[in-house]
Amino acid sequence: MIIINIDVMLAKRKMRSKELAEGIGITEQNLSILKTGKAKAIRLETIDAICKILNCQPGDILEYRVDESMIGNR
Repeated sequence: MIIINIDVMLAKRKMRSKELAEGIGITEQNLSILKTGKAKAIRLETIDAICKILNCQPGDILEYRVDESMIGNR
């Protein structure tokens, strides 16, 4: 599963969600959907904008973890 760590980077940069949402041109509600991992997809241009504003790499905001509940169910 992919984990979204935008909150971690926002805290490190001492930035509010509202500032980031405005900077990347999406609503705070859509940013919230991204942050909670409820988004089904994310555009590369959105990742690019997030990384530009937060001065980070995609790996700083995206993390892969093995979904333990799926092991053995394949």
